[in-house]
Amino acid sequence: SWVSELFPHVAQHVDKMTFVHSLHGSNAAHGGALLKIHTGSDTFVRPSMGAWISYGLGSENSNLPAFVTIDPTLNHGGVQNFGAAFLPAQHQGVRVQGKVPTISNLAPSTSESQQRAKLDLLAELNRQQFTEVGPDNTLDARINTFELAFRMQREAPDALDLADESRATHQLYGTDQNHTAAFAQQCLLARRLAERGVRFIQCTHREGESITWDDHSNLVGHHPKLAAAVDQPIAGLLTDLHQRGMLDDTLVMWGGEFGRTPTSEGNDGRDHNPHGFTWWLAGGGLKPGLHFGATDDYGYYAVQNRVHIHDLHATLLHMLGLDHEKLTYRQSGRDFRLTDVAGRVVHEILS
Repeated sequence: SWVSELFPHVAQHVDKMTFVHSLHGSNAAHGGALLKIHTGSDTFVRPSMGAWISYGLGSENSNLPAFVTIDPTLNHGGVQNFGAAFLPAQHQGVRVQGKVPTISNLAPSTSESQQRAKLDLLAELNRQQFTEVGPDNTLDARINTFELAFRMQREAPDALDLADESRATHQLYGTDQNHTAAFAQQCLLARRLAERGVRFIQCTHREGESITWDDHSNLVGHHPKLAAAVDQPIAGLLTDLHQRGMLDDTLVMWGGEFGRTPTSEGNDGRDHNPHGFTWWLAGGGLKPGLHFGATDDYGYYAVQNRVHIHDLHATLLHMLGLDHEKLTYRQSGRDFRLTDVAGRVVHEILS
């Protein structure tokens, strides 16, 4: 497989990857396109795919959330990119942020016995309310969230503490180098959460306002720096998952909300292009080393084995053992699902 010289570390793992070159969406604006990727809709408030997976699979570790989002951007799509919308609130993504990974408001303000007493009193009051007014999904979700937060105080700090990782592991990911440290920390944290049973982990790479992947200009100046910041961490994650035997049952997905035009913008930039772009996937259940689909000769429109965002979501759910047509939630008189009324499983990329 051909790989850009900007990704020398990732290039060593192409035999593990499955490339989908024919993705297409419906929105050329960042906000709409990110919502489409994350929620399946660019026009309405819908649950994020992480929330759907939490709802469909439940929690593997009752002391940690099923869905964690690491240092998410709030610029485009905002909290909807990891929100639960009308699903029970405990399915929304829990944010981990900061140079020292932390979850806001997790540290206890009182002793464990006092907290337990408070929660028991709340539970008693809530049971009285249930008796008086009947089932209340919002209240039930709030109870579950409080109880999860209480249990997380024991296990989450250990999961977020990277200090007990070996020096060799830190060097593998690149946490010991300034230009890779931030994203390397996200990738290493993702592995630690995955091995502790967190179902869905979302990493977001961003370098700040002055340099972004959204290169309408100065692409030549920016992309080498951006690629260098993520290349080794991505490769480190794939190496680590593989050597620990976790890649067989862990799915890694990498991509953006759309591609870029094959025509230039200004002297050295590219505009948004939702009509044909590439994602890669790696992990158990895929045909590794496969290139699927293609754009036209100019790289503008997906024309061969086209894969819509709904198809990508349907395939993701299928690989996790979920039927995208049956994973529904009834709201406002109708059944909703991640793939709306569309989507097909792309069996061609599955082993």
